[in-house]
Amino acid sequence: MQIAIVLFDDFTALDAVGPYQMLSPTPGASTVFVAERPGPVTDDRRSLTLVAEKSFSEVTSPDIVVVPGGPGQLAQMENETLLGWLRAVDATTTWTTSVCTGSLLLAAAGLLTGRRATSHWLALEWLGRFGVEPTGERVVTDGKYVTAAGVSSGIDMGLTLIGRVAGDRTAQAVQLLTEYDPEPPYDAGSPEKAPADLVREMRASSRFNPDTQVAPLAPVTSAPSN
Repeated sequence: MQIAIVLFDDFTALDAVGPYQMLSPTPGASTVFVAERPGPVTDDRRSLTLVAEKSFSEVTSPDIVVVPGGPGQLAQMENETLLGWLRAVDATTTWTTSVCTGSLLLAAAGLLTGRRATSHWLALEWLGRFGVEPTGERVVTDGKYVTAAGVSSGIDMGLTLIGRVAGDRTAQAVQLLTEYDPEPPYDAGSPEKAPADLVREMRASSRFNPDTQVAPLAPVTSAPSN
């Protein structure tokens, strides 16, 4: 089993590393970071670099694909090298997955049309523009497509998926060994729980705010059949 985790410039680190930490212990699986070109890829904080071992052209039939999000996602929305690769490998994947705004890349590739999916709460509205049914759930499974909400939810997605692939006991062992038993010091992890003025502030400064966008998030004009 091969697990391919996509990298692109300005990705969000936890979007990629969270699923990696949960999925890499899958028995019999190998994990590869993949990008348009092999080599170092820097995250959205410009302080952490992961190395893509292989290019898209070298990874042709992964069993599981994980697409992270991050500010760099916007620049990838019309990158046919990435979108075309996603369509090509999706033809044979067992699971095609995303974290945060990575679901917008799956949507731009036409892979989520007519399906339920989630994303970061600031980006949910945009999923609907690609013919996707947006939902605020933390992890959404629709057929072989598994999408996770914002950033930290990639841990939940990875744990959910390893349970499906390797069984509950393996998933429980991974959860125990990583001591994933969150007790956050604040109860502000969703727009429903956070202070209303903070939510408004985040919306106003978001790259998904139409008033502040530097480039449009245009939907695909046609979607391939799945």
